[in-house]
Amino acid sequence: METQSRKKQSRKKQSRKKQLKFIDLFAGTGAFSLALEKNDKFECVFTNDIIKSSKKIYELNHPNHKFTLEDLNKVNVDDVPTHNLLCGGFPCQPFSIAGVKKGFDDERSNVFWKIIEILKKHTPEIIILENVKNLKSHDKGNTYKIIINKLQERGYHIKTSILDTSKITSIPQHRERIYIVGFRDKETYDKFNFDFVEKGKKPISDFLEKNVNDKYYYTDRFKVFEEVEKGVTKNISENVLYQWRRKYVRENKSNCCPTLTANMGSGGHNVPILKDDKGIRKLTPRECFNLQGFPSDYKLPNLSDSALYKLAGNAVSVPVVDLIVNKLDGVI
Repeated sequence: METQSRKKQSRKKQSRKKQLKFIDLFAGTGAFSLALEKNDKFECVFTNDIIKSSKKIYELNHPNHKFTLEDLNKVNVDDVPTHNLLCGGFPCQPFSIAGVKKGFDDERSNVFWKIIEILKKHTPEIIILENVKNLKSHDKGNTYKIIINKLQERGYHIKTSILDTSKITSIPQHRERIYIVGFRDKETYDKFNFDFVEKGKKPISDFLEKNVNDKYYYTDRFKVFEEVEKGVTKNISENVLYQWRRKYVRENKSNCCPTLTANMGSGGHNVPILKDDKGIRKLTPRECFNLQGFPSDYKLPNLSDSALYKLAGNAVSVPVVDLIVNKLDGVI
């Protein structure tokens, strides 16, 4: 009996050591891949996005991964490798405040059904999905119910939580996102939780560059210069950022960066701005990536600022995924 018990324990230890293969859908800047591969238990076997700039930044930082630049709906599920974990921040614009909130009427949200098709074909043990918090309230909660029901129909036990980057990490960016984690194994599901301890935030200045290019500063050649100059009064030394809200300036009083959005580089709302000893300026693309938790050596491709802002605004917060991955590591 003792010998059999030891054999069972040995098999359990070996199974824990096996490398788990994952696929990173809507990979964007590569936040999921970055967080998962910090743990040598996980290996990426497939990556996908439809955006060319995503391919550039992803391949620059993950040169050994195979990146499929194609609409996921056009990808044959038979071409997707067998995997243990499926992750992805599926398009949030159909459900976001910054978007038009069309939900399943928006063609971008149709890729959710492709996720279901992949799950049906490959039945990975674990899924991690990320989206804007408004997914939960969209269409009076019906969209969320459909998503959860469809995942459950595929045999997954689901846990969800709305997590704010500024509350559970040291990153001072207010970013609320819903995370959907599913398990085929009920015992593993029971062990997993979203119980993260609140952490103190680092000052915004820790994430800023030195010697910022003049092009990021507002001058009188900008049409909105007078309004910006009137509204931005406190120096960044007071740990304050502001938002340009298309027609007016709003002070962000929480000592946080406002939620970074994909449209901030094109003059849309939520453009984060600050006042330093040199003048009033926008955050740089690198600073936006810093405030998403990417390491300082994460390479940015030679793209326009607007393209980089969009990538940063669409990104998943790396330290939040780190926390989820650490929780997974403790239960699988």
